[in-house]
This record gives sequence, structure tokens and C-alpha cells, in this order.
Amino acid sequence: MRIIGGDLSGRKFTPPAKNWPTRPTTDYAKEGLFNILTNHFDFEDLKVLDLFGGTGSHSYEFISRGCRDVTYVDKFGGCVAFVKKTAFEFKIEKHIKIVKLDVFKFIKFTKEQFDYIFAGPPYGLPTIDLIPDLIFKEKLLKDDGWFVMEHNPNHSYKNHPNYFDERHYGKTIFSFFKNKEE
Repeated sequence: MRIIGGDLSGRKFTPPAKNWPTRPTTDYAKEGLFNILTNHFDFEDLKVLDLFGGTGSHSYEFISRGCRDVTYVDKFGGCVAFVKKTAFEFKIEKHIKIVKLDVFKFIKFTKEQFDYIFAGPPYGLPTIDLIPDLIFKEKLLKDDGWFVMEHNPNHSYKNHPNYFDERHYGKTIFSFFKNKEE
């Protein structure tokens, strides 16, 4: 795996393969997503939340592009340890807050709001379809912020009241959400 853009562009990271509970976003899909985000956001000013953070790929990508406030959340100890190690190796640990916690507990108890939230849950997660509702119920997204959820074709969020777009990269789909305009 590699970082696609920014100061750390081209840097590689290799998570351990044995018993690894992640499904990393492909470089192709990640590059497409970040092309969209680059045209909408000034990364230096963003407060980012990376849910089901896994390998930390999205967090590293934001920090590489100038974001200085990233919160990474995952409950798997191996992932958290890997991200701590990688953040240290990349010398970015001061820009990433690493939280080892179940995402649903984090959503319920955090009092913070974010400019951009990314969720890359396991596609087979039984509660995957609850995630957009919880993000908006708990008011985690700032007024002009975006929430992006990665999923496969077995899920559709086009009828969600906060949905505004989606992009397909093979079998990877990114659904985009924002706060409703009052």
C-alpha cells in the first residue's frame, strides 16, 4: 500500500497479512476519492474523523496533504498498534489522535464535530446501514462538512435524507452525505 499525494507521496506501508481484519481501499478508489476532495476542501483547515480506520490509509493521506487534525478510530488492537508504529515512522504522530474503541461507542460518546468524516466499515457488518443515521443523530458533522461512506453494491443510500452523491470504482462505492439545508 502507498500514499498517493502530498508530502508523503509514494511512501509505502505494509500491514501484517496474518489475521488482518481489514479490507483496504484500493489505490484506484482512494485516488478517485481524493481527486474529488481536493476540489472541494482546503486540507490544512480540516478536522477529519476516520472511522473503522484499519491500516490508517485515509488518515495518512489527509496528513500527507496538509491536514493537521485527524482522529483515527478502530477497535482492533493490531490495527491500532500498526497505525501508531506507522505514524511514528512517518513522523506524523503529532497530527493524528489514535483511538482504540468500538466505532459505535465513539459515535455515541464523542462531543467533537468534524469537517470531514470517512467510514470504511466491513461490508458484511450487520449494522452498516445504521451508520449514516447515527452520524447525523449525534451531530458529528459540522454545518458545511461531508460524510463519506465506503460500501459495496449490496448497499444503497440514495434514499437517505442527507445523501447527495455517490461514486463507483469497480465494486467500491463511496456515498456522500451532508447536513440538510435549513
